[in-house]
Amino acid sequence: MTAAETAAGPGAAAVRIRGLWKRFGEQVAVAGIDLALPAGKFIGLVGPNGAGKTTTLSMVTGLLRPDQGTVEVVGHDVWRDPVEVKARIGVLPEGLRLFERLSGRELLAYTGRLRGLPGAEVDKRAAQLLDVLDLAGARHKLVIDYSTGMRKKIGLAAALLHNPEVLFLDEPFEGVDPVSAQTIRGVLERYTGSGATVVFSSHVMELVESLCDWVAVMAAGRIRAHGTLAEVRGAAPSLQQAFLELVGAHGRTAGTDLDWLGGGPR
Repeated sequence: MTAAETAAGPGAAAVRIRGLWKRFGEQVAVAGIDLALPAGKFIGLVGPNGAGKTTTLSMVTGLLRPDQGTVEVVGHDVWRDPVEVKARIGVLPEGLRLFERLSGRELLAYTGRLRGLPGAEVDKRAAQLLDVLDLAGARHKLVIDYSTGMRKKIGLAAALLHNPEVLFLDEPFEGVDPVSAQTIRGVLERYTGSGATVVFSSHVMELVESLCDWVAVMAAGRIRAHGTLAEVRGAAPSLQQAFLELVGAHGRTAGTDLDWLGGGPR
């Protein structure tokens, strides 16, 4: 039984979203989402740019207040019981801001103590995470001098340090080199293998198809399909093809309007 199932009952959802709405002026970013994300799975929230993925994850993790609707994580309401929820989740948001004048090791030490972990335990976990994520050689280097891939990895280490039940990642592989991506992937697969839940957003279907057990497809603020990878893919040869059909982009081409393009200036 997973940690999430222990807290919320056998077979319970790790995350339950009901009637979630968010508007920015006249723009509707999220339009009444209802979704239950199963515990102990590697879950992909996929959609084109502007689909509402980041806004949804921000509301689910308590970073952005919804206009309407409720969100429960491991049986706790995100807005009525925020302390309990934040103790059980790890978050790696898009455009992550870090304390850049700390070294990687200092950042983890600070994060762990903010989480209330004993100092000795923080130091042990930090050392292990830095080693596994191939950051041990940069542990004394200031975060401001880290590359994009290194920043993603130290952010992931900070999100995992307190051993959360549910981990939320917004475009965790965006701008990351293949070596760092493989390292991050290995850590996440090990994490979900222990029974924890990962929810991550992406618009790279090949990555989602190779990683995820369960997928929700989002477009224009709404959920177009959800279920196991096989259920969402259906009869399509790949998740990419199913995705294009679900979001209404199948067969779209540039047409003949760009017949001037190519062959140099003229």
